[in-house]
Amino acid sequence: MSEEVKKHDYSADSIQALEGMEHVRMRPSMYIGDVGVRGLHHLVYEVVDNSIDEALAGHCDTIRVVINEDNSVTVEDNGRGIPVDLHKKEGVSALEVVMTKIGAGGKFDKDSYKVSGGLHGVGVSCVNALSESLKATVYRNGTIWEQEYERGKSLYPVKSVGETDLRGTLVTFKPDPTIFQQTLEYSYDTLASRMRELAFLNKGITITLTDKRHKDEKGEFVFEKFHSEEGLKEFIKFLDGNRESLIKDVISMEGEKNDIPVEVAMVYNTSFTENLHSYVNNINTHEGGTHLSGFRRGLTTTLKKYADASGLLDKLKFEIAGDDFREGLTAIVSVKVAEPQFEGQTKTKLGNREVTSAVSQAVSEMLENYLEENPDDAKTIVQKVILAAQARHAARKAREMVQRKTVMSGGGLPGKLSDCSEQDPEKCEVFLVEGDSAGGTAKQGRDRNFQAILPLRGKILNVEKAMQHKVFENEEIRNIFTALGVTIGTEEDSKALNLSKLRYHKVVIMCDADVDGSHIATLILTFFFRYMRELVENGYIYIATPPLYLIKKGNKKEYAWNDKERDRLAEEFGGSVNVQRYKGLGEMNAEQLWDTTMNPDFRTLRQVTIDSGSEADRIFSMLMGDEVPPRREFIEKNAVYANIDA
Repeated sequence: MSEEVKKHDYSADSIQALEGMEHVRMRPSMYIGDVGVRGLHHLVYEVVDNSIDEALAGHCDTIRVVINEDNSVTVEDNGRGIPVDLHKKEGVSALEVVMTKIGAGGKFDKDSYKVSGGLHGVGVSCVNALSESLKATVYRNGTIWEQEYERGKSLYPVKSVGETDLRGTLVTFKPDPTIFQQTLEYSYDTLASRMRELAFLNKGITITLTDKRHKDEKGEFVFEKFHSEEGLKEFIKFLDGNRESLIKDVISMEGEKNDIPVEVAMVYNTSFTENLHSYVNNINTHEGGTHLSGFRRGLTTTLKKYADASGLLDKLKFEIAGDDFREGLTAIVSVKVAEPQFEGQTKTKLGNREVTSAVSQAVSEMLENYLEENPDDAKTIVQKVILAAQARHAARKAREMVQRKTVMSGGGLPGKLSDCSEQDPEKCEVFLVEGDSAGGTAKQGRDRNFQAILPLRGKILNVEKAMQHKVFENEEIRNIFTALGVTIGTEEDSKALNLSKLRYHKVVIMCDADVDGSHIATLILTFFFRYMRELVENGYIYIATPPLYLIKKGNKKEYAWNDKERDRLAEEFGGSVNVQRYKGLGEMNAEQLWDTTMNPDFRTLRQVTIDSGSEADRIFSMLMGDEVPPRREFIEKNAVYANIDA
């Protein structure tokens, strides 16, 4: 056989067997989702999940998380401490096995942990593999044990380094820059949101977060302590703090059904949106699943039965639908499942069939008791349901008007839309542009092959404060639906979104870089979050970033996107420079707009993602709702980061 044939021969030798840690480093996205911002933060969650599991097993009540000056992270708990004795099968310390073998750990021993968190279940060994350095310290049985690693490989055997009265595990790791090339910088707000969520989901546990990179006005490191005595009941109050409650208290329950621990909390408010958040073993299941189906079934059947018996529905000329029972409802469902089966695009949809009936029974019993004991609240809820049903019928007519005007039904595209010639949605992008003037400039400057322009007149409707039929009657919103080719609503689910005819896979919000522009962008984002959330979850929504300044000296010119860049360029140019401040997109000519904001080779688009559905829901309701004090407090706290025009 010739050398050439041998070279291309497919044999057993051709199969590259990558074991454990090597495979994690070669295919990190398989284990942590991605190697961007989300994957970076996922490393922290994996280590914290180990400590939470100790807490769930009843051995730990305090977890300390620290972002160090160099963006390394320390996680410490007061649990039993990872075992350090010799692992018979592996011939090394159990600590080294846990830290360097994928799939090792107490979670697979049902006697140690009944349930465990962690979406991918890969644990701390995966974090070790993706870290430039990691140090594990264990306080156990009066002794301090230690081992250090580089990119997943131990530098020395586990050793005793002293005595202690403490117990627990301390892990400090620094993510590997060769893996996380996009960024190594942790977001305090992202970590704080998750730690707060974990404290609500596991009442009684104290979690602290310290940021040693920043100091507060007192000169102390930024610090927060998260602790909840009421669990989900407190979580609901936190999420719904910016909405006006319809009933006097949160409806909640906690218990076991069919050996499945179930915790539910819910409240009705005066808004027109439905906010359901579900968790399995502390994992946010934003795609829902069997536990959410169980909640909906229990809610609908119990409320329907009560409403029928009350006689309040007698004069209603049409049937009440499932959607009507959930309008203005904020609810959290949390279950603990020994062996969860996940489905869906991002593996965050629960598939365990047995959970449906467990949650449904729990919700039915909880609601029956509440409605019986609180007749005034019960009547208020039923009246809200009737109002929702009437609004749904009005919305259906308005929605049908939208459907008639979509491409699918042959009604043509909005007159204002300047479409592109490309037909493949993956290659197409549409710019939602603030105002006709900027829209005209964008139409001149775009690449007609793949870029479409839809100018929006003024500020679109604030959907946070509008009934559904008002949303569908709004012309600008109807134009967005029609231009995108998206339809909404089925007989079963009036809010179901059909993306099969989506015409663009990049929807770019392009507004002025001023206060009004930011407000318009927030209104559009609120609309997408409430009515087209799947577009956000699929990564189709982007925000354009036009420059703030043009710096010129003679024939030289450069653009600056912030004050720091402006000052740097002015210094580089030297002498007297001409600085032009762009107050709006209309101040740029077509060529400038293309060069800075629309040309894929040079522009910066910010992709809109949802790290935490519950936190996003809270912030949108605060910014766009009726309550002024929390909005003022948020703006005052964050104004330092904003660029506000006088």
